[in-house]
Amino acid sequence: MATCPPYPTHVHRHTHWWQRTWVRYGALITLLALSGLVILALVREQTGTQGFLVGLGLAVLPVPLLVAAFRWLDRVDPGPWRNLLFCFAWGACAAALIAIVANSFATRWIATATADPAGADTWGATVIAPVVEESAKAAAVLLVFLFRRRDFTGIVDGVVVAGVTATGFAFTENILYLGTAFGTDQLTGDSGIASVTAATFFVRVVMSPFAHPLFTVLTGIGFGIAALSAGRHRLRRALLPMAGLMLAMGMHALWNGSAAFGEYGFFGVYAAFMVPSFGLLTWLVIWTRQRELGTVRAELPAYVAAGWLTPAEPYALGSMRARRVARQYARKHAGKEGARAVARYEACATSVAFLRQRGRRGRAGADFTVRERQLLDALWSLRGVARPALDHAARATAPPAPVPRPVPPWAYGYGYGYGAQGAYGYATAHPPYRPYGPHPPHHPQASHAPYPQAPHAPYPQYAPPSPQHAPYTPPGPHRP
Repeated sequence: MATCPPYPTHVHRHTHWWQRTWVRYGALITLLALSGLVILALVREQTGTQGFLVGLGLAVLPVPLLVAAFRWLDRVDPGPWRNLLFCFAWGACAAALIAIVANSFATRWIATATADPAGADTWGATVIAPVVEESAKAAAVLLVFLFRRRDFTGIVDGVVVAGVTATGFAFTENILYLGTAFGTDQLTGDSGIASVTAATFFVRVVMSPFAHPLFTVLTGIGFGIAALSAGRHRLRRALLPMAGLMLAMGMHALWNGSAAFGEYGFFGVYAAFMVPSFGLLTWLVIWTRQRELGTVRAELPAYVAAGWLTPAEPYALGSMRARRVARQYARKHAGKEGARAVARYEACATSVAFLRQRGRRGRAGADFTVRERQLLDALWSLRGVARPALDHAARATAPPAPVPRPVPPWAYGYGYGYGAQGAYGYATAHPPYRPYGPHPPHHPQASHAPYPQAPHAPYPQYAPPSPQHAPYTPPGPHRP
């Protein structure tokens, strides 16, 4: 049987200077830095130095909480921090600059054309601003979807990318609104709870810090569903992000236009639309995260059969509680570096599970084998620290073994007992559960571990390497 080389032969191709990674990174950083300087000058011009500092101090308060919330949603398969930094910087600098310039230009044009400044402001808030702002924020989601496709695999990734982008945008917008409110209070002499600054802070930071993230998350969900669609569904992949963007614009317009619905219009829209939508999307994301954990438990047993993982690891890696216990155990016995190693092991194992699922569904890219080999090599290099921690976590979080029911003495010999001889006098097919007995992993009696394992998926052409048929095999304790 022909075998493949361990690594594919790479063909060196000439790349132009604009295709080099450092050139693209440099251009992106320069663009964001220039946008940040321009937006800083514009906001400071409108609020003044003192108003800018007050707005900055108040606007930064919800940012750590929102970023931590989105990071918590992404704990199953966390994306790299550089993607989140790019998204936040894009929302705070580039998207905010586009929104300020485009909204101001459109509002002035409408006011000049209609000779109705009040009507122009209403049109700008309810029509122009939702279209411009959501399109500007969606650009960051699109860029991550196109150029960081490996890190954008589903709904949760879309929610996190969109939410962090919108958090950056809201941060800059809050500086502008709070700084302007502070300047108004300086002119009128108001202070305390009755001030415009306090009212603006309560509405924008206390009541609705999730408003902008909620709008843009709809766009992220559209991109996330498109990422889950098979490659042959090109029309669906194109329409789903557009549908999410349209929904985001519609909800944004409803939110901005709530002030036109009367004295209590804002509170009505808040109670009738914003809170239920926030609860529904939170449930959707948490449900999706549980499905991701189910994917980990279902796909990793194939790598147990191939010798890459131990039998307890699919259960431990498919439970957020077991993962946390493993990191705590590693931190206690190996310090912070050990905890980081376990976290990297968990991330690599999760990526392997998702990669195998995409392969089974025909959505894996041409680099499937190379990517799988890289992840498995990373797992193998971290196993010395991670396996004892995950073994401990599996023991600590495993469900208790079932307690056998007592059998009355009169039941023996009459065919009614369910004791040691089983029902109707036949011996039981399964011995009692024994967690981590003295038998090696491949011993027949070791298959009765108390950890739930999904049945092994059939091996297609892209199956993980097995000790018998693998074109490459890692060094292991069971091999010379």
